[in-house]
Amino acid sequence: MNLHPIRVMIADDHELVREGFDVMIGKFKDIKLVGQASNGKELLELIPLLKPDVVFVDVKMPILDGVQTARQISEHYPHVGIIALTMYDSENLITDMVESGAKSYLIKNASKNEVYEAIQAVYKGENYYCKQTHEKLTHIILKNKPNPFRKNKSVTFTPREKEIITLICQEYSSKEIASKLDISTRTVEGYRERIQEKMEVKNMAGIVVYAMRKGLFVPE
Repeated sequence: MNLHPIRVMIADDHELVREGFDVMIGKFKDIKLVGQASNGKELLELIPLLKPDVVFVDVKMPILDGVQTARQISEHYPHVGIIALTMYDSENLITDMVESGAKSYLIKNASKNEVYEAIQAVYKGENYYCKQTHEKLTHIILKNKPNPFRKNKSVTFTPREKEIITLICQEYSSKEIASKLDISTRTVEGYRERIQEKMEVKNMAGIVVYAMRKGLFVPE
């Protein structure tokens, strides 16, 4: 359990969804809902005031939608973890949100346990997708059609970088990778940042997508 509750916010234009979310979060002792917003613009205004660790962003919102909101959060508040929350599981929406910086994508009928696990994972800087979304994302990656993650320029990776890419794709955390390779967690984070720069992606989900599209990792 964390020493301090994980601070969470939700942006959704439906009051009933926000109220239900409030009740759900209230059942988690190590998580605290610190604020609500009815649209992306309001959320962006509240983030510097309420200082959340993790934000749930509805994909379909008035004034500023989830994709635009996620992009601005990634740019101005990169330390804040983003979880996309939506009724839709279309391929375009999933890729748009992942490309915009979301580390998790949950369908609104996700279970209480999935919501809890998503918050914990994103808080640690890891990715989390509910089963339905994970299957869609894998399908998107493996389809032979252009997508936002495919880059045309040639990029080379060192043997160590390839090793770390493989472990990331196998869902190892930075701490676990450090232990496995007998290096420091900070060193792993340095490698991960350089890998992201080379791939031109924003997070570990982007690394997985890129690696699978380029044949650097083949799922079993």
